[in-house]
Amino acid sequence: MLKKMLHVNGVDRMVICEQDETLANVLRENLNLTSVKIGCGSGQCGSCTVVVDGKLKRTCTIKMKRIAEHTKIVTAEGVGTPDNLHPIQLAWIAHGGAQCGFCTPGFIISSYALLLENQSPSREDVRDWFQKHRNACRCTGYKPLVDAVMDAAAVLRGDKTRDELMKDVPVEGRILGTKYPRPSAVAKVTGTLDYGADLGLKLPAETLRCALVQAEVSHAKIISIDTSEAEKMEGVVKVVTHKDVKGKNRITGLITFPSNKGDGWDRPILCDEKVFQFGDAIAIVCADTEKHAKAAAEKVKVELEELPAYMSAPEAMQDDAIEIHPGTPNTYFVQKVAKGDETAPIFKDADVTIEGDYYVGRQPHMPIEPDVGFAYRNDEGKLVIHSKSIGMHLHAAMIAPGLGEELDNIVMVMNPAGGTFGYKFSPTMEALVGVACMATGKPVYLNYTWYQQQTYTGKRSPFFMNVRMAANNEGKLLGMETDWSVDHGPYSEFGDLLTLRGAQFIGAGYNIDNIRGEGRTVCTNHAWGSAFRGYGSPQSEFASEVLMDELAEKIGMDPLELRYKNVYRKGSTTPSGQDPEVYSLPELLDTIRPKYEAAKKRAAELSTAEVKRGAGIAIGVYGCGLDGPDTAEAAMELTEDGIITVYTTWHDHGQGADIGALTTAHEALSPMGIPAEKIRVCLNDTSKCPNGGPAGGSRSQVVIGRAIKATGEAMVAAMTKADGSIYTHAEMVAENIPTRVDGKWSAPCTDCDENGQGNPFACYMYGVFLAEVAVELATGKTTVEKITAASDIGTIMNQLAVEGQMYGGLAQAIGLALTEDFEDIKKHSTMVGAGFPYIKQIPDDMELIFIESKRPEGPFGASGVGELPLTSPHAAIINAIYSACGARIRHLPARPEKVLAELNK
Repeated sequence: MLKKMLHVNGVDRMVICEQDETLANVLRENLNLTSVKIGCGSGQCGSCTVVVDGKLKRTCTIKMKRIAEHTKIVTAEGVGTPDNLHPIQLAWIAHGGAQCGFCTPGFIISSYALLLENQSPSREDVRDWFQKHRNACRCTGYKPLVDAVMDAAAVLRGDKTRDELMKDVPVEGRILGTKYPRPSAVAKVTGTLDYGADLGLKLPAETLRCALVQAEVSHAKIISIDTSEAEKMEGVVKVVTHKDVKGKNRITGLITFPSNKGDGWDRPILCDEKVFQFGDAIAIVCADTEKHAKAAAEKVKVELEELPAYMSAPEAMQDDAIEIHPGTPNTYFVQKVAKGDETAPIFKDADVTIEGDYYVGRQPHMPIEPDVGFAYRNDEGKLVIHSKSIGMHLHAAMIAPGLGEELDNIVMVMNPAGGTFGYKFSPTMEALVGVACMATGKPVYLNYTWYQQQTYTGKRSPFFMNVRMAANNEGKLLGMETDWSVDHGPYSEFGDLLTLRGAQFIGAGYNIDNIRGEGRTVCTNHAWGSAFRGYGSPQSEFASEVLMDELAEKIGMDPLELRYKNVYRKGSTTPSGQDPEVYSLPELLDTIRPKYEAAKKRAAELSTAEVKRGAGIAIGVYGCGLDGPDTAEAAMELTEDGIITVYTTWHDHGQGADIGALTTAHEALSPMGIPAEKIRVCLNDTSKCPNGGPAGGSRSQVVIGRAIKATGEAMVAAMTKADGSIYTHAEMVAENIPTRVDGKWSAPCTDCDENGQGNPFACYMYGVFLAEVAVELATGKTTVEKITAASDIGTIMNQLAVEGQMYGGLAQAIGLALTEDFEDIKKHSTMVGAGFPYIKQIPDDMELIFIESKRPEGPFGASGVGELPLTSPHAAIINAIYSACGARIRHLPARPEKVLAELNK
């Protein structure tokens, strides 16, 4: 142990700790400075950044033995406070810089250090600084952060006032369509919002700390599990195995498709008979400290008989492949698509046909915050589980039978979450902490390392696709044939729904009267497939958007004009046979056309013998909802203080559920003139909130938004007197008028049939993406120099939230196109190894254009937004690479060696 005096945020603080403890842990655990976040734990993300003796440092890798006595340290708590914000924090709010907010304190302190050195930085200076200091953000696409630093610098120089900085924030009146900040913004920029690991520090002293015993192979039979040595280790209370699970010890996939050959009970909570993928949990060590728990976990002896591991769909589909789940074939679900006439005669007689094979891989979500959760029994005896779940009612139903706990005795609470991007649509640790709490009778806490986050949570499911198109000489599409195989990992949950997305979105955006195809879901031993932004469309639309460029070349048409000829217009139908709802794609293409022509001209002028430049486009389409009559519920309550509280489960994984719920409620309540400050949102606690449904498929603004709108209208009706004046709370109570109202909305939609035909979504989103790239011919390295998105998402509810979603999604699309992968478990287990895009990999030049076609079924005309920017921008990038240098990449990501190999053919 050592004792040191540190000068922290202007005052002397004494710390007593182990010499090998990290500075990050000491700041967090000894001094309760929880603005210091621990993300990667290896100095790659910058969330633990502080100023140490005037220099910016990443504290998760600095040992206390290296810290000198009286070292001066500044954390985000020392930059500004909620009632006295620093200009940097204010600028972050003004530009919507805090989305999930987990990385925000690290960026705030990094910007603070930059502006101490240079109060007049250029945008490139800011970008170079964040790159140098490894400040990583997965949400924002970085552009709003650079905007914020530039404005903060202007305030510090005296070139701009604080009021001018906040000029776009409405003080009164409507907030719909404005830059009204999200309610959580101040807490996020000051580092005072408690995420899961911060709450973990504040749990009762009796809370047990958990460590997992995990599989280090991808497929094996379990011969034995010996916990005897581990149970004798210091501080260990219990080692939990499958024998301690009271229920079925399975997480149900809630199979929704009757032709699925699996039963949905294929995912163990704790492995009992087999290991199905690398990282599968075999036991949970519960101890007094995390250090003791992890030491004991190393002593659990697991004897395995290794089995063949099928790490891709083609491997698992081989004739000699064994069944991963005995009794269920590895290909366990087939989805057909059949629209219009048979396609074989059409292809036989067509002027032009074209065919291509395409692959979109196992993109990792890579949130900065690793998975974290805890569980306890409340005073009513209910099992309460806190996590990053974005589907709490759904997850409770998925895990209750496996736990052996009645569904109505489980309470789910969503902690503030440092990004999920969809991986938390599947339960991850919810059942693990639930089992541990039930087995020990104590509160329990589990925090994954970033390595565990990367290797033991779901990933985007790879699609292997073959697509054929037939057209006449004028470019009119006549028919399409498709075949796709979905590598969904070992667990079937939502795999059939994902496979349906191939039928719905390969060829989306184009009026193709005649389609035939077949897709299948395949069980493998790689990472299980979980939802990821775009959910099926980044795979599906990559294939059809790249093939459209190839068809254009074969016909001799410009790629934009081929698209313009075939996009949805009145009378068109989607691949599912549904009316497209609005017909804005021609206008979006007209809007992008002059920019596309300018980009092509610019590419020709700037290309050199060493670096070739090109421009490419792609169309993106996605539906908002969970197919068919998707439903959400909400409630509102008037309290004595005149506050109206909105209750629902609009899960927030960074996209802005709080501002979405507030804006929708404020607009619904507008007939009463209720100011936004008089509306409170209470979200994501199943003991208080009606079921709004999960946050996926860009459904929240549409489906939950409609439920809030209906609830608001009921509240206005309840509070409005016959003479048009408004009841007070006291008057309502006196007249026995309920002060709480409930609302509900169901989408007027139908599920798709066995041929993929139906009316699955109430609203769609439409976009056209233009990418401009530079390709180094000597290395194959591609740089995206500019990206432009023209989008129609209906009414823009909040400008900051919408722009933030677009910028962030575009950045993830760049990563998907060029670098991101999780194929090699060892190589791709770190942020750098998996191709995480830092700021210099994302262009500062990102242009957003919006057309607002009001949606008939959307709340106040709004559609969704979150999935759209990751539907197909990566296809535009791939098309731009071909335009630049003639290298056609059909297998993502387009790493330099792939581009170079194509160039050398």
